[in-house]
Amino acid sequence: MRGRLLDDTGTAKLGGLNLTDEELLRFDNIVLTACGTSWHSALIGGMMLEDLARIPTKVEYASEFRYRNPVVTDRTLCIVISQSGETADTLAAMREAKHRGARTLGIVNVVGSTIARESDGGSYIHAGPEIGVASTKAFSSQVTALLLFTLKLARLRALSPVRGREIVDALHALPGQVQNVLDRAEEIEALAEEFKRASNFLYLGRGYNFPTALEGALKLKEISYIHAEGYPAAEMKHGPIALIDEMMPVVFIAPHDSVFEKVVSNVQEVKARKGKVIAITSRSEPSLEGLIDYEFRIPETLDLVTPILASVPLQLLAYYIAVKRGSNVDQPRNLAKSVTVE
Repeated sequence: MRGRLLDDTGTAKLGGLNLTDEELLRFDNIVLTACGTSWHSALIGGMMLEDLARIPTKVEYASEFRYRNPVVTDRTLCIVISQSGETADTLAAMREAKHRGARTLGIVNVVGSTIARESDGGSYIHAGPEIGVASTKAFSSQVTALLLFTLKLARLRALSPVRGREIVDALHALPGQVQNVLDRAEEIEALAEEFKRASNFLYLGRGYNFPTALEGALKLKEISYIHAEGYPAAEMKHGPIALIDEMMPVVFIAPHDSVFEKVVSNVQEVKARKGKVIAITSRSEPSLEGLIDYEFRIPETLDLVTPILASVPLQLLAYYIAVKRGSNVDQPRNLAKSVTVE
């Protein structure tokens, strides 16, 4: 974020876009494409863009994008997201979008990577080298970069300066809030001790925190080898609820946001079936009393910033469970840091 936030006007500046404000305003729609963790970032970015910038946005798996017949024109902006900038599927999707006339932007970490060189513009996330295979700080930085881009586009389109400044203030507070979570890592370690022998996990969230649930489940799968699924909380009753019993830990990402009350009803459904409820919350709530087995509080922030904060305890949970199970956290089996083959 450093140097990219404009406090007075409530917007952001991204020097590498290679697009004028007028060019940004001429796009009719946006496509975000990525793989794995970067796809989860893209899901959050897509919600932000439609919510704040009010522009039709679609999120695509890069591995599927060019094998369909996607609706892409010269009035489409295609944003490709990759930590390494070398992901084979994402690179191929970007080339296909360019072939169809789209303008392409890359959100990457590695300077001088292929996506950085071949895209029309973009933004480096400047997360520094990420040693572990499972992406953590790159995910947080990708979501932040997408929020900066959304803020810029939204302020050009319809977002008020007051709302823009609220978002800028929330971003300024974010590093300290993340540190607050990290300072309480021992709470997550104690939780990991309790569930290190679990065979399955279910992660549930709504709105901006549905992709956060997907990311939490992916991290657990990647480094601890425990089967985990992420779902929109309301979709639980359309199938996964059959899995819930006293042996099933269910992680709810339930900060006090605009869909909080809906999540409470889903917690009630799990508790009625004797599931073990782990809640990532942001304040004391009478409606959750007696329903939660384990709770971890994150600082309160704007709805669209919660995925960055909520992902940290989920990453720590996966980390501590993996360590306690004797897994190699940095080099999980069968995985590579940069997927350069299809």
